[in-house]
Amino acid sequence: MAQFMLPIRRRKIYKARRQAGASTYKAMYRFEEDNVEYLADVFLGENNERMGGALTPKQKIQIFLRYVGDPGFQVGVGEDSGTHQSSVSRNVKFVSEKIYEKVNQWIQFPAEQAEIDAARHQWQEAFNFPFVIGALDCTQIKIKKPLEHGDEYICRKQFASINVQATCNSREWFTSVDATWPGSVHDSRIWRNSSVLPIISRYQGQAILLGDSGYAVAPWLITPYRNPRNQVEIHFNNMHKRNRVIIERCFGQVKKRFPILMNDIRVRLSRIPKLIVSCFVLHNVSKFVNDVNDFPDILLEEDDEIVEHENHNPIQGIQRRNELAQILYAQR
Repeated sequence: MAQFMLPIRRRKIYKARRQAGASTYKAMYRFEEDNVEYLADVFLGENNERMGGALTPKQKIQIFLRYVGDPGFQVGVGEDSGTHQSSVSRNVKFVSEKIYEKVNQWIQFPAEQAEIDAARHQWQEAFNFPFVIGALDCTQIKIKKPLEHGDEYICRKQFASINVQATCNSREWFTSVDATWPGSVHDSRIWRNSSVLPIISRYQGQAILLGDSGYAVAPWLITPYRNPRNQVEIHFNNMHKRNRVIIERCFGQVKKRFPILMNDIRVRLSRIPKLIVSCFVLHNVSKFVNDVNDFPDILLEEDDEIVEHENHNPIQGIQRRNELAQILYAQR
């Protein structure tokens, strides 16, 4: 008589999950532990998985934070978290998508008159520069060169990147972020196609952003004088520089907290924009929960301003800048 043997199911063995001590927790996960729990609750909610090795929402957030707080090697993150590299990859995708779902709750550009008025008042109180609601700039985020259309992603510094445009307010919160453009695309082209431009242009210079000389001056986007000719213009440029540096400071803070933004992001190209935006969202959350950015300083390269002007409002923009220069010089 033939004998049949039932297959023996091999018992699944889970790796030991590394526990960070109080002194190393923030270094590993980029937030204080109670704030990591807050992130898990806000972005992931209750965990409905009940299988033996299922990760809790807190563990999922920790894996994501470990990944973006590291140079971005999934194998090493897996060793730290006791999970396989493939699980890390799936978790990073899942968490970044869950965070991205709430981007409009955490990153908001002022659009209504009351919001514009509040943003202008906050900037005036903080920096004594009238009519400003924020600063604008782009930053290059390194990626692995894509196999298709790879040359489009080579920026002028000769590495593959995403050119990320962002604006920020006086409290160092990002108010908009666009991470969809290849590195070769100039800042001014991104701005011309920005969702922010039609909003702020409605206010005809009563609400303005500060930008560098790579942008064309307009009533709603004020740039410095390229060749200041007198004390009024020199004073304006000094004030402009002291105010506009806030966006550079925000870029530095988000890259300090999430060092993956300083290294080659090693995920599928289609996933990169959501991953980048997720880091910008978490920057704003860190401001909300007052999680201090006490990570080691990083050296950001100075971004050379390359002019690519296509200015449809040159006269109005110049006039508005001259008016602001006179106001600032009078109140010095």
